[in-house]
Parts: sequence; structure tokens; C-alpha cells
Amino acid sequence: MINVEIREENASEYEAVRAVLLNAFESSDEADLVERIRSSQFYIPELSLVAVYKKKVIGHILFSEIEIQSNNTTSKTLALAPVSVIQQHQGNGIGARLIMSGLEKATDLGFDSVILLGHSDYYPRFGFEPASTWEIKPPFDVPPENFMGIELAPKGLDKKKGIVQYPSVWQL
Repeated sequence: MINVEIREENASEYEAVRAVLLNAFESSDEADLVERIRSSQFYIPELSLVAVYKKKVIGHILFSEIEIQSNNTTSKTLALAPVSVIQQHQGNGIGARLIMSGLEKATDLGFDSVILLGHSDYYPRFGFEPASTWEIKPPFDVPPENFMGIELAPKGLDKKKGIVQYPSVWQL
């Protein structure tokens, strides 16, 4: 495992983060999503973290605000998306460190839960469970085991039953 620094992203690193996202994913969709979220009211600067190795950004994670809606209530939560590490350094635990640091920071900031769409064999190791555990559903058709949540505070998702609503900045 290489020794990386995990810290809050700063504006001078936006292009470096875009380069990480373009390297880690097959299209520019995730890089474009990060840029749209940054320019929205759902962006939380303290929850946009980078992994730095030898003064170079090699990883990034972003948490942003979303809502869960039921018939008569709307509850705020966080979305984790995306998390990325340049291909050369994948498999070294950097993504895991970004996730753990992000969850800790979100807890410190007073958030009580996180929702994500991701690999069902990866995220449970951090405590994520199918969102259906709390009667929370995605707004689109995905396998239930890939749509997950985690409580950062006791009972953080217990009263948030309903359908996740992603802000319009999430749309292509």
C-alpha cells in the first residue's frame, strides 16, 4: 500500500480531478457530473476529497446532497458518487481510504446517512446494505443489491422510506 494523503479538494485541483475521473472511467460522464454538482446548491466542499501521492492527485471522492421522498415527507441524505482512482494505482486501497475518510467527515459534519449505486461485492465491506432494508427505492430500474445505504448515526435511515430523488444536475 502506498502512503497517500486524503484531504479536501481545492479549486486549483479541479483539472487534476477531472484527469483522474477521465482516467478511471470509460467516458466523461462522471467527470461532467462532478463539474455540474460543484456548480450547484447540492455541493458540499468539505465532502469533495482527494488522494494525493507525491504531490499529485491520484484519487477523488464526492458526496452531495439528495432527497428521499415518500407521499408526505422529504428527507435529506447524501449520495456517494463518484469515487475514482487512476488506473495505475487501483487495487492499493486508495478507494477504500477515500470512502472511509469521506464517511467519517460526513459523520463529523452531522449527516446521518449515505445512499449509493455501486458494486454489491465492494461496498458492503464499509457497512453499506441494500437500501431496500429501509424501504428506500431508486428512481430507476437497477438490481436491488446494487442500490445501497449506510447509517452514519443510529437509525439514520429509519424514517426515510421512499424513493430517492436525484437533483437535475445528475441528469445528462
